Amino acid sequence: MGEFGLIARVTAKFSTTEDVILGPGDDAALVRARDRRVVATTDLLVEGRHFRRDWSSARDVGHKAVAQNFADVAAMGARPTALLIGLAAPPDLPVAWADAFTEGVGAECAIAGGAVVGGDIVRSDTLTVSITALGDLGGHRAIRRDGARPGDVVAVAGSLGLSAAGLCLLRAGLDGPQECLREHRRPRPPYAQGLKAARLGATAMLDVSDGLVQDLGHIARSSRVAIRLDSSALVPAPAIDEAVSLLAAAGEDRRDALGFLLTGGEDHALAATFPPDTRLPDAWTRIGVVASGAGVFVDGRTVPPHGWDHFE
Repeated sequence: MGEFGLIARVTAKFSTTEDVILGPGDDAALVRARDRRVVATTDLLVEGRHFRRDWSSARDVGHKAVAQNFADVAAMGARPTALLIGLAAPPDLPVAWADAFTEGVGAECAIAGGAVVGGDIVRSDTLTVSITALGDLGGHRAIRRDGARPGDVVAVAGSLGLSAAGLCLLRAGLDGPQECLREHRRPRPPYAQGLKAARLGATAMLDVSDGLVQDLGHIARSSRVAIRLDSSALVPAPAIDEAVSLLAAAGEDRRDALGFLLTGGEDHALAATFPPDTRLPDAWTRIGVVASGAGVFVDGRTVPPHGWDHFE
C-alpha cells in the first residue's frame, strides 16, 4: 500500500471526540485544553519485548498500547483526551495486521475516552508502536507520587498479578487459565477510578505497570515515607492459584500467588494513598498504610524493590 496509502486507510477508521479541534491530516493536531494544563505521557511497545505476534493478535496489541498509556493519564487524576501513534513497521507487514491493530486502538479509546489525533508511520526491521497520550485535569490538582503522608491508607483498584501469570503461562507454552492470558494480552485499567480517587482527595497515585512493590517504592521515595502492606488484604484471583499450580507442575516460575500480586506488572491497576478518614468506594481495596521511615514492607518485613526492569 505504501506509507500514505496505509496512513489514509488507518486514519479513516478512527472516530473523534469534542476535545479534538483538528485530527489527523495536517502537520499537527489541535486539541482543546480546557484546563489550560495538559497531562502528557509516552510509551513504547517493541515486538519481541512487549508483545509477540504468535502470542497476541494485532487487535490485542492495539488494546494494550492504548491501555498502558491512558492508565498513566488516569493515574494523574486526569481524563484521557487524545492519542498520537508512531508505527515503525517492516515493509512486509500484512495490511490485515494494521487493520486489526487499528480496530483494537479504536475499541480501547471507546472504553477509556480520548481519540487518535495523529502520528507517524516509518519503515523498520522491528515492529514498534510508540504512543503519546494526553489528558485533561478538569480544573483539579494533579495526583502526583510525592503527596503521601504518614497515616494515609494505601489502596488499589483493578487486577493484580493476572498479566504476569499470563506471561509466564505463554512462556511455558501452557494454554490456561484463560483469565490470565486475556489480562496479559488486553489489560483492563480501571480508568474511571483515577478520577474518583482524585475527587476523594487521593494524596498520591500511580498505575501498577512494573510490579506493586516496585511501583509503591516510587511513592515511598518521592514522598519520603514508608509503605506497610498487609498480605492478608491481597487476595489472589482463583485464576492465579490455578496458574501457580500449572507452572509448578511444569517446573516453570516458582512464585506463589502472593508473589505474582507483589511483583507482577502490566495489569495497570491503580495504587493510591488516601487520608485516613477517607471512605473508599467498593472498587478500591485497602491493602496497607503509610508510615514514617523509608521503603516498602510486607507484614512488617522489608521487601526490596523487585519487579520489571528492561535492563535486568
